[in-house]
Amino acid sequence: MNAIKNASQDIGIVIEALAFAAHKHRDQRRKDANASPYINHPIALANVLANEGGVSDPAVLCAAILHDTIEDTETKVVELEEKFGSRITAIVLEVTDDKTLDPDVRKQLQIEHAPHISPEAQLIKLADKISNLRDILTSPPADWSIERKQAYFDWTEKVVAGLRGIHPGLELVYDTLYARRAELR
Repeated sequence: MNAIKNASQDIGIVIEALAFAAHKHRDQRRKDANASPYINHPIALANVLANEGGVSDPAVLCAAILHDTIEDTETKVVELEEKFGSRITAIVLEVTDDKTLDPDVRKQLQIEHAPHISPEAQLIKLADKISNLRDILTSPPADWSIERKQAYFDWTEKVVAGLRGIHPGLELVYDTLYARRAELR
């Protein structure tokens, strides 16, 4: 009976994170030509982790779903803490960029911090790069040149270098996507 109760609680908090993120990102769109709903991105991360990576830790899945709420919405740290607790919030904060910094500085900091963040945050960072490469290959931002897409691919390789060893299966997924760099148009 305890196993069922725990599984139900685990599923419940993941669904709660989905509802929270969907509400917070409700008016946001991705940069692709179709301006797809932003919530598709956090869902894609959770999908990569759970269904391709076999990650079942509800804290990791919740943090993946919530990973852009502080960075890209009006969500406050205290709000996440109250709703999802300190562990999930701490993971989200590890993968949150400081939007007050110049974009090039933020990118460099991601490269520098990748090897030093928690294993949970490293999984999310890897899933984020997988999801973003897929998006650039299938539905890239409408105004991105081939050079900008290639530069993004090259930058992700530097971030992922600092994540190596966290999940060989997901690293292979990333490597397979990176190898498709030549398909960029």
